[in-house]
Amino acid sequence: MAIDTRGETAGKPSGGEKKKRTSPALFYRQVVTELRKVIWPTRKDLITYTTVVLVFVLIMVAVVYGFDSALGWVVLKVFGGS
Repeated sequence: MAIDTRGETAGKPSGGEKKKRTSPALFYRQVVTELRKVIWPTRKDLITYTTVVLVFVLIMVAVVYGFDSALGWVVLKVFGGS
C-alpha cells in the first residue's frame, strides 16, 4: 500500500489515525522518479553479468549432479540394488 509522504506528518506513525493512500497518479510519478535514479547497466556489463550467472548455475548443476550420483551409488551399495 502506497502512503502519501507529503505534509508535516510524513514519516511519523500516528496513534489510531488511519493512513491516507496516495492517488494512482502520485504513485506513478514516484515510481518514475525512483526509476530515474537507477544506474542502468551498459550492454557490456549486462553480457558480463549474464555470463557470470550462467557459469555459476552450470557449476552448481554439476555439483548437485555429482552429489546426487554419489549418494545414489551409496544407497544402491548399502541397500543392494541390481
